Amino acid sequence: MTASPPHKVPIPRHGVDYRGKIVLAPMVRSETIDKALIGTTRHFNAVTGTVDFTRLSSNGAKNPAINSEQRESVIYRLHPSREGKRLIYQIGTANPETAVQAAKLVAQDVAGIDVNAGCPKPFSTSGGMGAALLKTPDKLCVILRALVSEVGIPNEIGISVKIRILDTPDETEKLVRNLCATGITGLTVHCRTTPMRPRERAIRDQLKMVANVCREAGVACLMNGDVISRDEALNLVSEFGCDGAMIATAAETNPSVFRPTAEGGMAPWEEVVKEYVKTSLEVENRWGNTKYLLGQMIPGKNNTYKKMQLTKSYSELVNALGYDDGSQALARRVDKGLEIGEYEKAKMTKAERKATNKAAKKVEEVETTPQREPLTKTAAGIKRSAEMAQLDMPPDIARKSGPASVPEQVSTLGV
Repeated sequence: MTASPPHKVPIPRHGVDYRGKIVLAPMVRSETIDKALIGTTRHFNAVTGTVDFTRLSSNGAKNPAINSEQRESVIYRLHPSREGKRLIYQIGTANPETAVQAAKLVAQDVAGIDVNAGCPKPFSTSGGMGAALLKTPDKLCVILRALVSEVGIPNEIGISVKIRILDTPDETEKLVRNLCATGITGLTVHCRTTPMRPRERAIRDQLKMVANVCREAGVACLMNGDVISRDEALNLVSEFGCDGAMIATAAETNPSVFRPTAEGGMAPWEEVVKEYVKTSLEVENRWGNTKYLLGQMIPGKNNTYKKMQLTKSYSELVNALGYDDGSQALARRVDKGLEIGEYEKAKMTKAERKATNKAAKKVEEVETTPQREPLTKTAAGIKRSAEMAQLDMPPDIARKSGPASVPEQVSTLGV
């Protein structure tokens, strides 16, 4: 008698099936916290070909009418033609309501939403996000169910989660079973406990169990931790019965780790760096992020590394790297757009920022405080209008929407 094929959770029409794939792992610099995204406005950037979610920078006055030079900060950026519908938006969250609000903004531009329940850094855990969610599994399940029902199903994209193993197999198994019951399409397990750091070898003794639990539920299971190449990833997937794997640190050092040996394998770092700089210029990548990753790609003992570290702009970078392929003109244009290098504007001092914000607050108070009606005296005392009564409401009732509120004009339409 022929065995029936294993059960699989249906993959949404616009989603991605993780099975058989070697994936770039999300890392802290590529994650966006839900509250940071909420309140942004979606723009299509015709110069870079990207979709940008932006908000006014907090560096300066809070009232743009006072500081007309206040810049919009790019909170999240994606490239439709380069990334297509293969991009998964990883979200940092500790609350189902804000998770849904943020995910709805990007849902039609991505192939899925992945909840970060594995980052061990205080940046995430101090707010109850990342690996802290492993200590509140009920909350994590509520977040996933909310995303599945309110974002995944309406937009026909997948919802997934990335976790770490717990101290014992029984604890991990219970967690994974509960997560698989929320309606997710994929689960990635980083084979380290929360206190472990990258220098400590990954622990894979729970991996087969996690893969089996996911398979029973029909959820795709990816492994992560100490995977250094595509070929090694495929071997580990076969050995432990997973559906796919993620590569993290090794991909930061050399993104060509995803190329099979049969197709040439990893490219020399010089080739990778040149392609990365070219791409960064074309999409006007944030200078700090570009320089950070170049610090991972260029060998620290190489003289090029020292030259790169001294640069403060793209123009200086292409000179330091000795590129003479016409990239200098583009580098200057990008420097000007990002206001770095010779185009960097003088930053406001703390005293100047304080004075500017104080002036902005006064203007806002004048603009938003209505003139009160004259008081009418009666035999019973002072008679107040309904408007006056409302103005006298306690601040916690009458307050305006906070900075994390979603403006009505925010667009969630895809390109």
